[in-house]
This record gives sequence, C-alpha cells and structure tokens, in this order.
Amino acid sequence: MDIEWQNGSAAQPTYWLTRFMILRLLGIVYAIAFFVAINEIIPLIGTDGLLPVEISLKVISHALGSDTASFMRFPSIFWLWHSDAALLTVAWIGFILSLVVAAGYANAIALAVLWFLYMSFVHVGQDWYGYGGKFNSQKQVFSPSFFARCSTCVHFQNMLLLFPLLFCFAGSSFASCSVQD
Repeated sequence: MDIEWQNGSAAQPTYWLTRFMILRLLGIVYAIAFFVAINEIIPLIGTDGLLPVEISLKVISHALGSDTASFMRFPSIFWLWHSDAALLTVAWIGFILSLVVAAGYANAIALAVLWFLYMSFVHVGQDWYGYGGKFNSQKQVFSPSFFARCSTCVHFQNMLLLFPLLFCFAGSSFASCSVQD
C-alpha cells in the first residue's frame, strides 16, 4: 500500500503496487494458458483430435434442445465457429492480448475478453479442460478485472475478492480448489 502525504496528513491509499503486480501477473498466467492451448488444442479437440469439438457441441445442442439454449448454458465463441482455424485463431488472439495485459495495458474490457476467450476453451474442452480446478480458477480470475478500473480507485473491498485466489494457488495444484463429491 502506497500512502501519499499532502499538507502533513495522509491521503487515501492508492494500492498502485498491488494493482501493478496483480494485473501483470494475471497477463502472464493468461499468456501461459493460451500458449499451451496454441500447442495442444488441435490434437485434443480439433477436427481429427482425440475428442473433436464438433461432436461435443452436437451432443450438447441435442441434449439442451438448441444452439441458443446451449450457448446460454455453456457460453463459448465456438458455438459460432468451431474449425481448427477457429481454435487456433482464438488461442492466438488470447495469447497476444494477454501479452498486452502483461505489458501493462490492462483495462476491464481486455480482461473480460481474455476471460471469455479462455472460458470458451473451458466449455468445449471436455475432459481436457473440464476438471474442477480449471473451471474454478477461471471463475476466480474474473475478480482482478475490478482492479483495472483506474489507477487510483482500487478499494480494499475489491482486494478482498482475491482471498479465494490466494488460497487456491496456495494448494499443490489447481485441482485443490475444486469441490468434489
């Protein structure tokens, strides 16, 4: 916490260092996640992959009755376009945008786009992206988007949103964050 002094009294804390570190580290985490997707998504869920995404989307759509109902239950950009080119394009866009965030150009829109792009992979990734830790960590990385509002308006209440993230990463793996029956 950085406190600025004005006229002999302490001004409101700015938390600029906390914001600086969390947003850049979040950009690095996203960059690693999208880099892994670039290298592994086609063999896993591509057209000729182990569990093709097209088959999965058809099964989900049939079970829920329509593509619209399926999108509402499992939001993903891949309901619109799900070829190998789409998988790689989304992974590359996410990787480049995460590098921009890691470089310090973070805002709530960029973080929301990163969150949605990666959630798109989580929702169609089946066995590869469907275990509890991946899904729970995706819910928790949405919290830091509140840090991107402006450079001086990070409030203590928003920092409290990060406590579940702290406990999650303190475990030996992401799986330690999942709720299992």
